[in-house]
Amino acid sequence: MSEQTSKITLQSLINILQQAGEEILLPGYHRSIQTSQKSDGSVVTEIDLACQQFIENKLTELDSDIAFLGEEMSEFEQLQCLKESHGRYWCLDPLDGTTNFVAKVPGFAISLALIESGVPQMACIYDPVRQETFSAARNTGAHLNDQAIQCAPAANLDEAVGYIDFKRLQREIAISMACDRIYRSQRNLGSCALEWAWLAAGRGHFIVHGGEKIWDFAAGSLLVKEAGGTLGDFSGQSLFPCHALSSPILATCTPELQAKLQAKLNSG
Repeated sequence: MSEQTSKITLQSLINILQQAGEEILLPGYHRSIQTSQKSDGSVVTEIDLACQQFIENKLTELDSDIAFLGEEMSEFEQLQCLKESHGRYWCLDPLDGTTNFVAKVPGFAISLALIESGVPQMACIYDPVRQETFSAARNTGAHLNDQAIQCAPAANLDEAVGYIDFKRLQREIAISMACDRIYRSQRNLGSCALEWAWLAAGRGHFIVHGGEKIWDFAAGSLLVKEAGGTLGDFSGQSLFPCHALSSPILATCTPELQAKLQAKLNSG
C-alpha cells in the first residue's frame, strides 16, 4: 500500500459500514419502501441510494484523493473509474441482496473494498441482521467479529456444499451442474457478498457464478484469499487487476476442488 493509504485503518472502514447498517439499512428493512427497476432489470430502493451516499461521504472524509466506484453509479461512471483511477479506488455495494431486503428475507449486507495497484488491499462485509462483520487486510488474514476465520476444507467434491447461481450460467453448464450430482448440496443466498463471507468463514466449500459485478466480488475475494481459499474466473485467470465490470466466478476452499470444478465448468 502507498504511504497515504497506509494511514487508513481497517477499523475505520468497519465503523463506517456498521454505522450505515444500523442507521440506514435496518430502519429501512423494518418499514415499507418503494422500489424501482434499473436498466438491467435489478431492483433498487431509496435505501440503496441513501446508503451509498452516506458511505461515499464518509470515505471522502478519510481520503478525498481515492476514486469511488459504487453499484448505484451509472455504467459510464463505473467504467470511467476503472479506466482513470490508476488502480486506486473504493469499490462499494451499499446493499447487496436488495431483492431479499425488499421481500423481508434477512439475507443482505454492505460490501466495501479498497483497491490499490489494481488489487484489493482492505475489505469489509457487514451483515446488520446478524451483526456479523467480516474483514480482511492483505497478508494479515481474515476475521469475523475480531476472530480469525479459515475456509473449511472438503476432501472430495462429493462432500462439498456450494453456492451456485444457476440462472447466470450457460444453459448446458447449468443443467450439468444441477443434474450430475457431483457435489453434496447447493445453496443460493441471494447475496453474493454473504456467499463470499460465508465461504471465508467455513460455511460452505465453493462458489460458482456465471457473472458477478466487481462490487459483488471485490471485498469477498480478499476475504476468501486471506482465509486460505482459491479463486479466479472459469479459465483460471485472476480476478484482479479488473478492467471490466463483471466476471465469471469460481472460488473454493482448496486448490484441489478448484481444479475439479474448473474442469467440470469447461467440459459443459
